[in-house]
Amino acid sequence: MRRRDFLGLVSGAMVAGSSARAQQGSRRVEVLMGAAETSSSRHWIATFLGRLDELGWREGHNLVVQVQWWNDRPEQMRTRAAELIARSPDVAVTYTNLALEVLKPIAGNVPIVFCGVGDPVGSGFVASLARPGGNITGFASYEPSMGGKWLGVLKEAAPNITRALAIMHPETPVHQGMWRSIEQIAPRLGIEAALGGVHNAAEIERVIELFAQKPDGGLIVLPHALTVFNASVIIGLARRYRMPDVYAIAETVAAGGLVSYGINWDDQFRGVGEYVDRILKGARPSDLAVQNPTRFKLVVNLKAAKTIGLTIPETFLLRADALIE
Repeated sequence: MRRRDFLGLVSGAMVAGSSARAQQGSRRVEVLMGAAETSSSRHWIATFLGRLDELGWREGHNLVVQVQWWNDRPEQMRTRAAELIARSPDVAVTYTNLALEVLKPIAGNVPIVFCGVGDPVGSGFVASLARPGGNITGFASYEPSMGGKWLGVLKEAAPNITRALAIMHPETPVHQGMWRSIEQIAPRLGIEAALGGVHNAAEIERVIELFAQKPDGGLIVLPHALTVFNASVIIGLARRYRMPDVYAIAETVAAGGLVSYGINWDDQFRGVGEYVDRILKGARPSDLAVQNPTRFKLVVNLKAAKTIGLTIPETFLLRADALIE
């Protein structure tokens, strides 16, 4: 599909009240993005719409799509979710645990396909991966054990660190599991782990500034709508205090973070398009197994390493899927 067609689809998806939405016979898909509108998140939506297009669903022809973004205020997310359900969509799509947590209690019988949700079973969203039950299925992101994996990646990239601060949303169940994984692994790596529970940008600044008062520290930034929205704040503080930092999203490293180890988001959003297609054609969410990620990518920002005076071991760089120079 041509780039200008993608842009047209995305533009149409974000403008309420267009004539396409009034077209008779169209199926309606509502998307609640638990993330800010950025170039990366717009790309993911374009990937999703592109896959639907390949499967025969076209905006303005037989499909109506509306996308709602998050702007860092929980009350706005609740309002957007209520508006979404009021439009009686054929399928609702959510991105992040936060978006699904807000939408699930009010969705009724509306089928939901999620993406970027960590530990959907442990978080109480589905009964099991193989048989999700109810009206919810989708594509999981990270299991709790990833917390320890990210700590290991951080230690490999910056062997000199002896302390690590986990930036996390303390009420999110999967973050609690990730923190337990970090606590378990930290002593083996000679790391003193600290929990940095945050709810907004001010708290992020406060916990990082306090942690940075002692040397040899690094940051583990757990994936959440909050940390994605405030990525620039976290990156700026990490560079200011010359601390190595690890993320789950490669786009964060492209924006100035040091290292990321995470899933291929294009894979996830293409998969969401395929599940939406199947539901629109009559499949039940309860019959569609929740899919775990199968591909992970290690990205290293050499410019960020130079900024903080860090020499990353050659053995680690050889394992990287991408280097930003």
